[in-house]
Amino acid sequence: MSMRIDIATLFPDMCQQVLDESILGRAARKGLIETHCHQIRDYTLNRQKQVDDYPYGGGCGMVMNAQPIYDCCQAILAQFGEQGRPRPHIVFMTAAGQPYTEQVAKELAAEDGLILVCGHYEGMDERVIEELADREISIGDYVLTGGELAALVVADSVLRLQPGVLAEPQGYQEESHWNGLLEYPQYTRPEEWRGRKVPEVLLSGHHGNIDAWRAKMSLERTKQRRPDLYEKLPDALKKV
Repeated sequence: MSMRIDIATLFPDMCQQVLDESILGRAARKGLIETHCHQIRDYTLNRQKQVDDYPYGGGCGMVMNAQPIYDCCQAILAQFGEQGRPRPHIVFMTAAGQPYTEQVAKELAAEDGLILVCGHYEGMDERVIEELADREISIGDYVLTGGELAALVVADSVLRLQPGVLAEPQGYQEESHWNGLLEYPQYTRPEEWRGRKVPEVLLSGHHGNIDAWRAKMSLERTKQRRPDLYEKLPDALKKV
């Protein structure tokens, strides 16, 4: 059964439009993945479809209510059950969450399904996070107006790792962060552009030399641009 990812959001059309495009859209149409976006507002119990209220203790802004988020997630869980799927991993997109990395993407990609919950305003009532979340994730040390872009980042990075979504596993196994390194520089035609030439080794046809050059450039780029990643590399890899 293909992996299923559901996004609980106040802007389902925006999210679904992104998921239906390009590589992920083609994969979904082939049945390789399954995506659904749900309107949290549909699960409110008030006539105004209000999903937020003032924070206890005072302060600026509004806080999303626990009830509509909870009921939306329960409806999604019921859909998983109707399909005979196991309970999905529930992830809340929050600024205070675990930093998102390629390693976390690999872990999530091994799940049968995910529910990604998007917050807004000043955040979500902490009690619904405590009730439902298997983990909280932040995609970086900055704040967005809502969790939708963060959820789409997670969905994209996880779904592209599913079998068949990319033409070859090599398509992501040589990319930045897969093995702790940044990817080597890439070039295409023409051989010379604005006085800048493609490195001769890439035109040589000698695959051993090309692989060695790419490994060296990947290591040098990581050392220069991300010394924090470089320091975590095994000593044997630093000698490439």
